[in-house]
Amino acid sequence: MAKENIYAGWDEKTVSKFKSWQFRTILVSMIGYAIYYFVRKNFSIAMPGLTAQYGISNTSFGIVIGIGSLIYGLSRFVNGFLVEKISSRLIMAIGLLLCAACNLAFGFGVHISSWITGVDQGPEFINMLVLVMAVTIVFNQYFQGIGYPPCARLLPSWIHPSELATKMSIWNTSHSIGAGAAVFFCGIIMGQMGSDLSANPEIIDTIARNLNLDASNAEDMKKILSYATHWDAWRWCFWIPAVIAVVGALWLFIGLRDDPRSVGLPELPGTSTGKKAGKKSASHAKFLRVMVWTNRWIWILCIANVFVYVMRMGILDWGPKFLTEARNMSIETAALSVAIFEMCAIIGTIFAGWATDHIFKGKAHRMCLVCMLGAVVFMTLFIMFSDLPQAISIALLAMAGFFIYGPQALIGIASANHATKDASATANGLAGIFGYVGSFLSAIGIGIISDHYGWNVVFYLIIGVGILGAITFFLMWAAPRDGYERSNNFYKNEEAMAKAGDLNDTDI
Repeated sequence: MAKENIYAGWDEKTVSKFKSWQFRTILVSMIGYAIYYFVRKNFSIAMPGLTAQYGISNTSFGIVIGIGSLIYGLSRFVNGFLVEKISSRLIMAIGLLLCAACNLAFGFGVHISSWITGVDQGPEFINMLVLVMAVTIVFNQYFQGIGYPPCARLLPSWIHPSELATKMSIWNTSHSIGAGAAVFFCGIIMGQMGSDLSANPEIIDTIARNLNLDASNAEDMKKILSYATHWDAWRWCFWIPAVIAVVGALWLFIGLRDDPRSVGLPELPGTSTGKKAGKKSASHAKFLRVMVWTNRWIWILCIANVFVYVMRMGILDWGPKFLTEARNMSIETAALSVAIFEMCAIIGTIFAGWATDHIFKGKAHRMCLVCMLGAVVFMTLFIMFSDLPQAISIALLAMAGFFIYGPQALIGIASANHATKDASATANGLAGIFGYVGSFLSAIGIGIISDHYGWNVVFYLIIGVGILGAITFFLMWAAPRDGYERSNNFYKNEEAMAKAGDLNDTDI
């Protein structure tokens, strides 16, 4: 659709006001969603400090993270329904406030555990601390799931389908920006905050025992002192981001509006679902049944999302470990490769959105096919040519990241377009739970396969998953760009039935 036709029939003042509110909505929601990561990714930075002080094992952390991941996916699914009925800006702000509350509680987890058990050390105390930590994280992950569905509903209301891929792909970089900023910020906290107890021999012994380090070894002692010098710093990784989240919630509530009509602007041309304002119509549940539950394009996107997340999380979560164990890279070089991977992912996400609108005329599923094929090609080169210089290996892995992050963003965009703005949150919630099932399968499956069959088999399987994903996207090559025609037909049929007297009170 030509750009000049997007605002057909609008005067210059209306167009100017709309563009101003559109930019404001994208910016405010983008920053707000990035702040969600400050009270989500902080846990990974706090974990080493928790282990040093209390000896909490990686197995305990792994169980908590795994359960939390599933809860997050379930929450996105459940809250997709909620957002369709409640103000998007209100629920997004409330979700961030609740995450702040969970993080404040986590920071006081030691006191809560001590109050329940009556002791402040020993196995009973540690077990209770892990339980408190698990409950807090589970609640936090559920409230985290409130963050995305409002955006999935807001953005299609403010952005025309012909521009949605480009502008929403830019918005999707908030994932990487928020995660990166949170990790960097909390890293500074861990290195600057806390109490200096390095002169306390009991603290030194505790850290050495919990980390299984030898205090008589110079290198080990350096690690021990780094924790002893910043004792309890991990708490501030929850308290300070919690304060930021409270400010972020106010930012969202003040800055956002649910749709153009809430500020006196007309609905975007070409985005009418066909629903007549002020008239009785079929229940929203019936609309969802037509636009989501019986929409084959939505289900294909959901299935494809499983493959996308297995491939994406397989590379992201396990790439550094593979590089250090199978390619003999140092941890510093492996960490650098992840940083480059994330930078390429941001560029790739934006490019995928631009290409969707300018090359494939808004048909995101076609660009997803291209991206999956690109990821498969570069992953194949990465695994087949293991003797290449490290710089080339990193570049190949980064190019895989460039392609694999495109579908992660575009599936949400395609789901929003096919379900229309009135059902986009539900469709994205459904796709989200499929994605996090893929993430869970990736975490469990790759760990088992790598232990029993080696890293090469893992990456061959990842390549196979990528091929399956490409085939899935190919199945919807002929799909339309969006579902607005389907929605209009639904309401036309409903109106015709009403006129014929076939719509009874139970349908209304």
